[in-house]
Amino acid sequence: MLQLINLFLEQDFEIVFASAAQESDFSFDLESLHIKKEKIELNSSSFDSFISDLNPDLVLFDRFVTEEQFGWRVAESCPNATRILDTEDLHCLRLARQMAIKKNTDFQLEDLLNEEVSKREIASIYRCDLSLIISDFEMGILQNVFKIDAQLLHYLPMFYNADDNYLTFEEKQHFVFIGNFLHEPNWDAVKQLKEHIWSPIKKQLPEAELYIFGAYPSQKVLQFHNEKEGFIIKGRAEDALEVIKSAKIMLAPLRFGAGVKGKLLEAMKVGTPSVTTFIGAEGISNAENWNGFVTNEIEDFIEKTIALYQNQQLWKEKQQKGTAILSGKFSKQKYAPAFFEKILSLNQTIYIHRRSNFIGNLLQQQSFSSTKFMSKWIEEKNKKKS
Repeated sequence: MLQLINLFLEQDFEIVFASAAQESDFSFDLESLHIKKEKIELNSSSFDSFISDLNPDLVLFDRFVTEEQFGWRVAESCPNATRILDTEDLHCLRLARQMAIKKNTDFQLEDLLNEEVSKREIASIYRCDLSLIISDFEMGILQNVFKIDAQLLHYLPMFYNADDNYLTFEEKQHFVFIGNFLHEPNWDAVKQLKEHIWSPIKKQLPEAELYIFGAYPSQKVLQFHNEKEGFIIKGRAEDALEVIKSAKIMLAPLRFGAGVKGKLLEAMKVGTPSVTTFIGAEGISNAENWNGFVTNEIEDFIEKTIALYQNQQLWKEKQQKGTAILSGKFSKQKYAPAFFEKILSLNQTIYIHRRSNFIGNLLQQQSFSSTKFMSKWIEEKNKKKS
């Protein structure tokens, strides 16, 4: 979301950031960017007055659950506004993969068609004029599995440039994993590291340590801390790039998830090779060109990690592959101009665009008769309580 905000600021958009969520201690200071913040309420007609008075040209929804809550109100109050959904990742993909892990079954793309969240998420995509997708793999799923028209989707990856100067092999030490522990795939990855991966690595590399960073670590995470084993739980990193930069290798044994893993792109940015799974590498690059190794097999993961840590020449070669990935696929100059061309084109042809999206129009009508009236019922219920 911050990347999008910066893109719009560069094009001199006036931005109002409206949220119903409580701010946390770690919330980004939007006022430092001179962005006006507004508090909005769920299931309240006060939003209708707010959005009508604001009368925006463009409304950006942060994930589909936000569109479910406010999309119909925007459509009613500001029908001329272009509605854009920032998907971040496909929730239905992450949840379906997580369910397969819990059931100990192999995930199949067809499983997505049975997910209740899939129906909600795809409906939200259809109701919006455009949805932003950060993973080319997920672009393929949306077009080939769900048969969504390409005109409703726009590929806009995260932007990263490689640092000019990397720390050397000798200057970097130890291993790192980083990730918010409110995100289930991160907790699962740390559990894999603790229970299956780290001990064999430590036996071969007795001087090495693994540092685990992440906000909101629960007690089950903290209990993994063991200095004697070199398994160090550090909690939230004040500067994520600095802790990744100082590590020799990032370990990311992700068994489920979706989207593009920012931690792995950040590792490429600061010249830290990584060992991850195919889900970790998804939407970024293939195994052959990875800035380290990609494998789903635990024994292979361990062997590749040890080899990469010990072999300076191999490590340098992998480091350079990360630089090539960023310049070839995650360059701002490559994607930002096309994004704004799309936005301007949509603004000028919005009604023609919407006429061709019959399913979206149908779902918008159905949304008015379901989400809308549920929201109004909740609003009336809340009024009676007060």
